[in-house]
Amino acid sequence: MKTAIVTGGTSGIGLGVAEMLAVKGYHVYVTYAHNAPKKKTANIEAIKVDQSNRKELYSFIAHIKEHCATVDCIVCNAGTTIRKSFTEYTDCDWDTMMEIAVTSHYILIRELYTLIPNNSRILFTGSQMGITPHATVLSYGVTKAAVHALAKNLVKEFEGSGTTVNTVAPGFVETPWHTGKPQEIRESICNKTAIHRFATVSEIADAFRFCIDNPFVNGSLIEVNGGYSYK
Repeated sequence: MKTAIVTGGTSGIGLGVAEMLAVKGYHVYVTYAHNAPKKKTANIEAIKVDQSNRKELYSFIAHIKEHCATVDCIVCNAGTTIRKSFTEYTDCDWDTMMEIAVTSHYILIRELYTLIPNNSRILFTGSQMGITPHATVLSYGVTKAAVHALAKNLVKEFEGSGTTVNTVAPGFVETPWHTGKPQEIRESICNKTAIHRFATVSEIADAFRFCIDNPFVNGSLIEVNGGYSYK
């Protein structure tokens, strides 16, 4: 059985991707910091890891090295946002967001590099906010733009191996993070989206599936945003 890792894989997009991988026959390790799994799912193993904490991250990496001969798919999905105005962000806010979304995933792939066989799949969850600006989430947009760049640069590190590295950049998705938004904000988002609704988690997971199934898709940033425009 192939092994996959999905960071931030117990809710929202991460959970949708983890369940898709389990159906495809992977044994999936999912990490979470706050959202403990609500149910047990066959072939999905949840491990609590705060990816802003290097000690916990390296402990997780050691666990994978101890229990897995190979890691055939890594989905770098974990991220966080802190909603503040530009001048209200603290150094700690910035460092935490960069650590979780970018640095921890760089470390994870670097440390597991020798366990990644040829023809594996590495995927990142990017964001439309890393492509087009959005009010009050400057640092989130910058972290996701950095995620996009990290994926692009990793392509060269795996050149010739058949391993592909891609990013899926969703627009607004019906996840727990968005369902609690005030109705007027949701309506504003829908009005800026040509499809006039939020994406479903399964629609985003399908984009990850496409990247896994097609071995010629490599170095791509795949936007799944329903025709979103911030203008």
